[in-house]
Amino acid sequence: MIDAKTEYVAIFGNPVAHSLSPQMHNAAFSHLGLNMAYLAFRVDEAGKAASAIRKLGFLGASITVPHKEKIVPHLDEVDEIGRTIGAVNTILSREGRLYGTNTDWLGVVQPLELITELGGKRGLILGAGGAARSAVYGLQSKDTQVFIMNRSEARGKKLAAEMNCTFVPWQAWDQLKVDLVVNATTVGMSASQDQSLVPAQWLRDGMVVLDMVYRPLKTRLLKDAERAGCGCVSGLEMLLFQGVAQFEIWTGNAAPVEVMRRALEEAAGAETL
Repeated sequence: MIDAKTEYVAIFGNPVAHSLSPQMHNAAFSHLGLNMAYLAFRVDEAGKAASAIRKLGFLGASITVPHKEKIVPHLDEVDEIGRTIGAVNTILSREGRLYGTNTDWLGVVQPLELITELGGKRGLILGAGGAARSAVYGLQSKDTQVFIMNRSEARGKKLAAEMNCTFVPWQAWDQLKVDLVVNATTVGMSASQDQSLVPAQWLRDGMVVLDMVYRPLKTRLLKDAERAGCGCVSGLEMLLFQGVAQFEIWTGNAAPVEVMRRALEEAAGAETL
């Protein structure tokens, strides 16, 4: 029940209509009896999101595409993780000051570690935006050798240089041997849901594939990976684990992980993650 004492958290991005974060976080707030509510706002400028958080007195916020990198200059402080990644997906507001960090990297490594050892592996990341930067940071923190592939070669090389990993030309699939793949692009979502950036014939038994897209739950990439005998991690898993970390930052409480998982499953119309 929302009343005059309710504290608010919100997600800011464009688009946001597809987001399942409100269902996940509101279920957790309700389960723990916290007088909090999670909202969603579509905004076209990162600065407007920061201004809204301050002026409306929000407790914190999630930042999503396309503002994860652009929000950084509008914050009062960004922790070492956020600075290293160069992108922020989580904001905590205290007495009018905005503190930024990034939990997306946890959303990548924690579900992957449930099914594979990351140390000493070779990982390919598709994309060069804020989500890709988080994936690079996460995998490197677990001693995975990281390769970047991006359709914009200039942007891909820039990310590789900044984060000390290896850029691979877009069509160099035959020369690339890796143990795991992370799709950090939006390809596979909405209008492109029948598309995949990865040639199906290149996938092989024993690989692990994580697709950050979670609408649809099983993307073309994950369907191809499943047929090839790969271990598969859906975007819903990433959303869960990065959200668990966000919840604990905002509330100071241990997150009710299974409650959040069930809320995501129900919202996505899925029986299992």
